[in-house]
Amino acid sequence: MLEFLYEEDTTEEDHVEGMQELINSGMAWRLEGSVGRAAMGLIEAGECMLGEEGHQDYWGNYVPSRTEVKAGTKGSPEFVQEMTA
Repeated sequence: MLEFLYEEDTTEEDHVEGMQELINSGMAWRLEGSVGRAAMGLIEAGECMLGEEGHQDYWGNYVPSRTEVKAGTKGSPEFVQEMTA
């Protein structure tokens, strides 16, 4: 499941898809800090969106779901659509 993080021949598309899966499952927030920071960077860039459910990170902080943020803001489907258009 995490091969895309370490394989040299992983495409950017595969990396983004893999990170979205980690975000959706909540694993991005429970793995080492660099994974969570990379996930947040992709969310802020509009390449990934928040998961369908909110999750607790390793430190107990709450990461909201994509439906818990205002439409059009970072992490929402509308923000991703706008950034990739």
